[in-house]
Amino acid sequence: MSVEVVMPKLGMAMKEGTVSIWNKQVGDRVGKGEPIASVSSEKIEIDVESPAEGTLLEIAVPEGEGVPPGAVICYIGHPGEKIAPVSDSVQTEEPTADESPVKETPVKSKQVKTGGDRVKISPVARKMAEAGGINISEIQGTGPGGRITKEDVQEAMKQSRVQKAEEKQMDTSVLESSEQAQEMKVSGIRKVIAGRMHDSLQQTAQLTMNMKVDVTELISLQKQTAETVQNRYENKLTVTDFIARAVVLSLQQHPHMNSAYINETIHLFKHVHLGMAVAIDKGLVVPVIRHSEKCSLIELSSSIKTLAQKARGGQLSSEEMQGSTFTISNLGSYGIEHFTPILNPPESGILGVGAVYDTPVFKGETIEKRSILPLSLTFDHRVLDGAPAAAFLQTVKQFLEEPVTMLL
Repeated sequence: MSVEVVMPKLGMAMKEGTVSIWNKQVGDRVGKGEPIASVSSEKIEIDVESPAEGTLLEIAVPEGEGVPPGAVICYIGHPGEKIAPVSDSVQTEEPTADESPVKETPVKSKQVKTGGDRVKISPVARKMAEAGGINISEIQGTGPGGRITKEDVQEAMKQSRVQKAEEKQMDTSVLESSEQAQEMKVSGIRKVIAGRMHDSLQQTAQLTMNMKVDVTELISLQKQTAETVQNRYENKLTVTDFIARAVVLSLQQHPHMNSAYINETIHLFKHVHLGMAVAIDKGLVVPVIRHSEKCSLIELSSSIKTLAQKARGGQLSSEEMQGSTFTISNLGSYGIEHFTPILNPPESGILGVGAVYDTPVFKGETIEKRSILPLSLTFDHRVLDGAPAAAFLQTVKQFLEEPVTMLL
């Protein structure tokens, strides 16, 4: 009997997984433990390994299609072997302890046309539709009782020809005006990111404000403590570490920034679960440092580096990328000074960090070379207004310009 390979459950909150790419095709030999496909959820992408040695008999879920956890995605067995029927147990899942059953609201039933014999259609019209490649379930019948007539099919075929002609003309005009481009199907993490960023801009009232911070003293403190930190903790404090610490301390003073807007209700969080955006080959992930307010500067630094390393190695669990209350996105290593970060819903704020640069600054009557750090704060205007958001950013600035206060 063939072996079923199912969609794994990548975290307690996962509702659907998507097959990003198939590494094997039907008829290919596979070894036990060999990666046969990559699947992704909203937060993570992993390889699915073959549970047995054999031949890939059938692919049940094509690339780019999403199915719930436990659904069969392919079958492995011996060539010509009978495929096992899908078990009823994988069709539905019992809610976990963290998931409350959703009570369905009764709705008034509405008759919907489906394919096959349920659609009212004359034999002549059916043959015409089959010959013309027309989906009869998409045709609105004008005959008695909604019956699809020959004329309805003829009109559908006419509309199909017009649409194909317009698409061909559009494709031709594009190719004539530019070189032919390589097409890449959007799937996996890239598809998730695209959807989330679009929804973020559509469903929130985002506003961004910028501020410059003098981090000359911070960089000096970083250099002074570098040897001690390395010898005692085998670690290296970075500017990002100090920024993360300043943000955590500031969020405790400005709780409205450490919040979420959910169902027309503002949720103020007692704990700071700090998200640190990390760029990977397939997109962007945001590992979360939970209860960051309980971490010292050294502990926060260690957590940031550990999670970033796991993110780049594809080793993050789904739980390590959930529950953030505020996010930091740093593009300073790319030489970017100012940018507009997009909120990570349902969070109310995200801080964009640019590259530190040196510039002459007046100090009284003299000019000094100072190191300047650009910050960009995007916040949800539904949760708080410009003044309290500016006050939060001002507090971050104060901590960074007086770095010793973060060590006390």
